[in-house]
Amino acid sequence: MVLVGAHLDSVSEGPGIQDNGSGSAGILEIALKMAALGTEPRNKVRFAWWGAEEAGLLGSQYYVDQLTPREIKNIALNLNFDMIGSPNFVRFVYDGDGDATGTAGPNGSGNIEQVFLDYFTGQDLASDPTAFDGRSDYGPFIGVGIPAGGLFTGAEDIKTAEEAAIYGETAGVAYDPCYHLACDTVDNFSFEALDQMSDAAAHAILTFAMTTSSVNGTDKGSDKAMKSAETLEYQGNKLRR
Repeated sequence: MVLVGAHLDSVSEGPGIQDNGSGSAGILEIALKMAALGTEPRNKVRFAWWGAEEAGLLGSQYYVDQLTPREIKNIALNLNFDMIGSPNFVRFVYDGDGDATGTAGPNGSGNIEQVFLDYFTGQDLASDPTAFDGRSDYGPFIGVGIPAGGLFTGAEDIKTAEEAAIYGETAGVAYDPCYHLACDTVDNFSFEALDQMSDAAAHAILTFAMTTSSVNGTDKGSDKAMKSAETLEYQGNKLRR
């Protein structure tokens, strides 16, 4: 099974159009297109819209907690899409092999990362790594050894001059200036980012829907937390100033 997820909830402070209406809408459109086109994947593809992510990954953690050891092993990988339309965006890809951030996902996560990197290279689009830092719904999956990957366009961290030179927009300003604020409305959005990132998401989903042979360790899922995930405690999504 290829399990594709995005969290559906927002914080009480704002409507959450970017966080995470962007990821939720992106994977919904992919699911609808697959159905409309009559796509017949070789592997099962399950789309999930998680609840209570903002309260501490409660929905995805509950889902994983209900899985039997056999069901864990049957999930080849988890793809996570949390914020893919940030107005001051960078095209971030989860650093599956840990070579850039020092925090790797379970065996196979590096190959998931490479699928995204190859796609962006083929589109002549730059991308940058982002760490598995425990702040989104991939956390419970990598905690039981399931390979994971996904995309992110940035939250409260500040865009550097180097990033602005590559991606445009404004250095010295947050990737998403309205992160967890009331201004996270339809005006707080980059349709360019959403278009590019949802295309990349669709590419990865269809790639793994048709074959999981390129994901090393897809049968290595365990009902015991991996050592590499033990430090990935939920760090919270509250705006840090």
